[in-house]
Amino acid sequence: MSNIFALFPGQGSQKVGMGKDLFDAYEVARELFSQADKALGFELSKICFEGPADKLTLTEIAQPAILTVSTICFRLAQQQPGAAAHQIVAAAGHSLGEYSALVAAEAISFEDAVRLVNKRGKYMQEAVPVGTGKMVAVLGKEVAEIEAAIDPSAEVAQIANINAPGQIVVAGSLAGVQQFVERLGAAKVIELPVSAPFHCSLMKPAEEKLRVDLATIEIKKPKFPVFQNFTASATEDIETIRENLALQVCGRVRWVECVENVLSSKAPEAVWEYGAGNVLTGLVKRINSSVARVNIDSPNAVVGLAA
Repeated sequence: MSNIFALFPGQGSQKVGMGKDLFDAYEVARELFSQADKALGFELSKICFEGPADKLTLTEIAQPAILTVSTICFRLAQQQPGAAAHQIVAAAGHSLGEYSALVAAEAISFEDAVRLVNKRGKYMQEAVPVGTGKMVAVLGKEVAEIEAAIDPSAEVAQIANINAPGQIVVAGSLAGVQQFVERLGAAKVIELPVSAPFHCSLMKPAEEKLRVDLATIEIKKPKFPVFQNFTASATEDIETIRENLALQVCGRVRWVECVENVLSSKAPEAVWEYGAGNVLTGLVKRINSSVARVNIDSPNAVVGLAA
């Protein structure tokens, strides 16, 4: 029996053609894409398979697309011969990926999650007019250095993601982020190609709208611990899970702490990332390179699990 830490990617891992090879190869993929299309009232599958890229990249489309493909990859992995030899001891998802993790843990139904993240994407995009917010990744600096360069009395600039040692994302208004960059001085700063400044206080209108929707869905006790972004810890309390999903919209993605907390408390032999891309396994490598890493994102990867 090997212990697995399950990872679920967030926005940015979408690409045209995502899920098509899985759809062609597996009935469960066709079923889940059909469920997503029906739940949303439009052909998410067609956008995933054919694009165009600018439509797939829209926050309200990308979020359910990534969740759907992650869920397909997870369920396929669970169906493989020998799956019983691998026990999931914890899960975590990066931002949007937290919903995929909760679906995998059977805490939220797939249909509810697809609808929720579609609305979440709409609310996040509507919260800040396009072109008035900004996100930047800062490389080679630690949290204390970033916080020292943020002027709380100036325009909004806040730490949005702590992704890996020396990789921190700051979000805020155009002026606030620019002021931060100037105060930071010499550092490698990369502007991120996003449509809104996620995980900062400017997202408050989105949090308030999402909170209303979260109150209407059923959440069950997770089948395995899901370490949430807002607290970097897991809970079995249903209302705490619900509240953390709301607070996550404006709150930091505490990814380094989530990973470190799971590695120290659950001692997994490997991390498996379910879905498009390999961003999270790459971040885990930077956090702790000794843990084995597996990406499950294609029919070949799924078949390889049974080898």
